[in-house]
Amino acid sequence: MKFKLGDFVRFVDEKMEGYVTRIIDEQMIGVTGDDDFEIPVLASKVTTVHGHKSTAVESQAFDEVSQSASFDTRGIYIAVTTDERIASVVHFHLLNETSYQLLTTLTTEKLHKFKGEYAGIIAPKSAVKVYSAPLHDIQLWPTFHIEVLYYTTQNIAPQKALSIRENFKAKHFSGSKKLVPLLKQQAWLIQLDEAELTIDAEKLKESFFKPAEEKREIEKAVSEVDLHIEKLRDDYQFLSASEMLNIQLNTFRKALDAAVVHKLPDVTFIHGLGNGSLKTEIHKVAGKHPHVQTFMDARKEKFGYGATKLVLK
Repeated sequence: MKFKLGDFVRFVDEKMEGYVTRIIDEQMIGVTGDDDFEIPVLASKVTTVHGHKSTAVESQAFDEVSQSASFDTRGIYIAVTTDERIASVVHFHLLNETSYQLLTTLTTEKLHKFKGEYAGIIAPKSAVKVYSAPLHDIQLWPTFHIEVLYYTTQNIAPQKALSIRENFKAKHFSGSKKLVPLLKQQAWLIQLDEAELTIDAEKLKESFFKPAEEKREIEKAVSEVDLHIEKLRDDYQFLSASEMLNIQLNTFRKALDAAVVHKLPDVTFIHGLGNGSLKTEIHKVAGKHPHVQTFMDARKEKFGYGATKLVLK
C-alpha cells in the first residue's frame, strides 16, 4: 500500500480528486473530496498528485544543546492535531522539549497484531509526525507502545528508559487545544514523562482544616452569547449529541444568570438552526424564567433565524 492518510490523490478513470481519509485494507482506501463525502475506491484506481504540499512535520535539525544552556530533562509529549485540509483525520506527533536526543520507537497493537510505525532519533527541541488515524474511528484506534532511550554527550547522569503503553480515548481530548510552537499549530497535548506524584503529609493534614472558600464571583455578563459547540469546546468532535446539548445549555444558563445579576436589559443567544433542539430548550427555560419578560427571534438581518433575544425584567 503506497498511500498514507492525508495524501492528495486523483482518480484514474474519473475527473475527481481528494484526500485519503481511510485505509480500508491492502487494496481499498477511502477518499474524501470537496463535498466531504468519503468514497471507497481501489488503490489501483487513484494516483498521487505530485508537488502537492504535504502536512507532515519534519524533524528539525539534529543539533546538540549548547553546553552553556540549561539542560531540560522533562518534556516528552504526544501532540494530536487535526489535518489542515481534512478535519476527519488527526495526526500524532512526538514532541521532544527536553535537551536529550531521544531514540524512539512506536509500535501499534490491534487484535493482538503488532506493527512498527516509527523508529528514529528525535533531536532536542523538535517534533516528528509518527502516526495518522481517522477521527471518527477513535474507538478502533490501536494501543500505542512507545519506547524512549535518552542520549546526550553532556555530563548528565543516565536517565531510565521510558516505556509507555496507551489506549487513547475521548477523555484524552476533553481539554482545550494549545498552540504548539514546534508545530505552529493548535494541538491536544498528552505528556508522557510526567513526574511521579508525591504527597506532602503536612499539607494534606492542613487541607482538612482549611475553611471553605468564598463562593466564586458570577462571571462577567455579555449581551451576545455564541452557543455553537465549536466556540465552547475544542474536543467537540469526540462528544455525543447529548453531551454537546448539555454543554450548550449549561453555558446558556450561566450566561442568563450573569445577565440577570448584572441587570442587563436583554441578552441574545446565537444557537444556529441545526435540528432545533437547542432552540426549543432555550425557549422552554425562557418561558418559565421569573426574570425573563419576553423572548423573540433576534434581528434576522444579522442572525437569520439562528438566534433568540431574551428581554429581561
